Amino acid sequence: MQLDIITAEKVAYSGEVEALLAPGIEGELGILPHHAPLMTMLQPGELMVRKDGQETFLAVTGGFLEVMENRVSILADAAERSEDIDEERAQAAVKSAQERIAMRSADLDLEQAMAQLRRATVRLTVARRRRPR
Repeated sequence: MQLDIITAEKVAYSGEVEALLAPGIEGELGILPHHAPLMTMLQPGELMVRKDGQETFLAVTGGFLEVMENRVSILADAAERSEDIDEERAQAAVKSAQERIAMRSADLDLEQAMAQLRRATVRLTVARRRRPR
């Protein structure tokens, strides 16, 4: 099946794939060739793409997924391949978000801070996928 992952800045991925696992708004979605038509929102999470038996991992920060006629289109807010994520920077972002939440200043938007923590945690998890299994 054809997979296209598009952000406002770039085409993050485009090619034929065997399988896809995506972080749907209501849980993880497994998509195989000839999947039934589907449209759903994505939440921040890890996206796994399998091609030729090899798995590629991407961090997505939300967006939309559509399956139609053996084609999967993902319009993502942001998408980064595991090899493009700086693990140390991702770890620092997690720590910073955790500290902001722990301090709970009066002007802190807790929902926004929790979303930042979730995105940073996803990036860190995906960055660590580079390690050989």
